[in-house]
Amino acid sequence: MVQLTALSDDEIFAGHQGGKLAVTSTVPLADLRDLSIAYTPGVARVSEAIAADRSLADAYTWTSHVVAVVTDGSAVLGLGDIGPRAALPVMEGKAILFKQFGGVDAVPICLDTKDPDEIVAAVTALAPTFGGINLEDISAPRCFEIERRLDAAVDIPVFHDDQHGTAIVVLAALRNAAKVLERKLGDLRVVVVGAGAAGVAVTRMLIAGGVDGGVAMVCDSQGIIHGGRPELAGTKAELAELTNVEVRTGDVADALRGADVLIGVSGGSIPEAAVAQMAPNGIIFALANPTPEVDPAVAARYAAVLATGRSDYPNQINNVLAFPGVFKGALAARATRITEGMKVAAARAIAEVVADSLRPDAIVPNPFDARTAEAVAEAVAEAARAEGVRRPVGSGRGRPEDR
Repeated sequence: MVQLTALSDDEIFAGHQGGKLAVTSTVPLADLRDLSIAYTPGVARVSEAIAADRSLADAYTWTSHVVAVVTDGSAVLGLGDIGPRAALPVMEGKAILFKQFGGVDAVPICLDTKDPDEIVAAVTALAPTFGGINLEDISAPRCFEIERRLDAAVDIPVFHDDQHGTAIVVLAALRNAAKVLERKLGDLRVVVVGAGAAGVAVTRMLIAGGVDGGVAMVCDSQGIIHGGRPELAGTKAELAELTNVEVRTGDVADALRGADVLIGVSGGSIPEAAVAQMAPNGIIFALANPTPEVDPAVAARYAAVLATGRSDYPNQINNVLAFPGVFKGALAARATRITEGMKVAAARAIAEVVADSLRPDAIVPNPFDARTAEAVAEAVAEAARAEGVRRPVGSGRGRPEDR
């Protein structure tokens, strides 16, 4: 376990004084000629060209490398519904992770509304300014509707990181955990505890990546999700169709009896007695932060491979392994959306970064491993090209000299 020096309030607040972001110019502005190129009259020629051929915006504006990080502040970290102003420091932090790990510029957008209609309208209206939309810390179930509607409304990638970033990294980690244990994904009996945004996305991603959905189970606060439960609707009804064909019923302990894999994304607590019923030499990913669903010391008694969401234990399931590379690749390919195939490709790329040095305590890359974002970006871009989800390249016909 990594021992981190305790942080003082003085150190923390000093690190956020004045915010963590600023805008800088990428072109010189030293004399009148520079001014004439960067602004009027020169800029008018570029604007005319884009008006005639909108695809030229990728080449002549910042949209090719800038993402909006959008939140309503309703589900921020483990803090909950703290509102848009209190969410802004977190969104600024997300933006600097985009830049540090993926070379992607990001702008925080904190919206003072929780109404899905208003959020969709606002982001749709802002979309021409950006090359992609990263939805962040929006509570379930509204996050599902908002992402779905935006994905249909705009021609740039929309990605709810709390769902898909987590799911990508979990699939990568599970691929490597299975490899360490000389098991196959399709042979593992998986239990996902938590049916919120992350739980839904993780379940879908694992099935897309090779886990047998028929024997997989998902638990919420009422127990195992199955088709016979009354009043199931929305995403939980969809999960019932994808999983648990045996229609097993009961609580978390019943689900874990004989299970090979436990993935906790609930923020709750799972008793040791339930974990003890798992199959031997299993896998436990207890991802709630800062307190995992299963205490790591307890999990180590029953599992051969353990992962958490924390940086002070081995095998941190950290979204920073996914989202910078996902957007870097999607932007490079001029992708119009992010498909399941692109996400699975991202997970495979993350797993392969450390494929030659796997150990039970090293199934995912270190967040500072520079290879990760590049590998993910290449895999995502290749998948986007293969699936044909790309905007056209600027023809040049909009430039005045080509008219």
